[in-house]
Amino acid sequence: MTLRLERDGAVARLLIDRADRRNAMTQAMWEALPHLVADAMADADIRVLILASATPGLFCAGADINEFAACSGDADWRAANQAAIRSTQYALAHAEKPVIAAIDGDCVGGGCGLAIACDLRIAAPAARLGITPAKLGIVYSLFDTRLLVDLVGPARAKRILFTGTLHDAEAALAIGLVDEIAADPLAAAEALAREIAANAQHSVRASKAMVRRILDGQADDDMVTLEMFRDAFTYPDFAEGVAAFREKRKPRF
Repeated sequence: MTLRLERDGAVARLLIDRADRRNAMTQAMWEALPHLVADAMADADIRVLILASATPGLFCAGADINEFAACSGDADWRAANQAAIRSTQYALAHAEKPVIAAIDGDCVGGGCGLAIACDLRIAAPAARLGITPAKLGIVYSLFDTRLLVDLVGPARAKRILFTGTLHDAEAALAIGLVDEIAADPLAAAEALAREIAANAQHSVRASKAMVRRILDGQADDDMVTLEMFRDAFTYPDFAEGVAAFREKRKPRF
């Protein structure tokens, strides 16, 4: 089993477990991952999802190049591969609940594509990140490329794609490719996940949805976003938050 979902109360871990190939993603793995994300989103007890390696010192070296070389001559396989990768990135980027990538090693190519589709990224000091189509003579999809542009801006995205350079953790932090460096990124992701999980989940998920709308090009409120603002005052989270403030205690969401 190269992918698995582990639950621990309000936090779940989606673990990549193919250490012998540096967690390189096969077609079967690309196809399976969106279903595991959907399982986490459907579980009412889970509030935050962490994407990480099952083996310390790794994250994901990208797509399985051996499989790619063996199958890329098949047009049907290419179409299925493109669809599976897009489905995976879309599932992570549009997940209702927050998703954090714990990057404890190389995060390259498709592996970096996984990370940039998450909401937040925490990297180990020894992690290296890069997107390398120029090293392989391939072209990334528009959706994949847009995730990178949204994160680091167009000029830095072009430099990353044109050069295929691997960035160390400090350089990745400086350009916004990661949000934090931690000696134990999984532990740091767990701590952040539990901090998020303790807050009002209606607010957290609505905020994620608002940011996604902005990234997808929405520039002003519409009826949906106006209702999201107004309806929040009718939810139990608001009543508990106000009560906790007045009673000078921590809210229990």
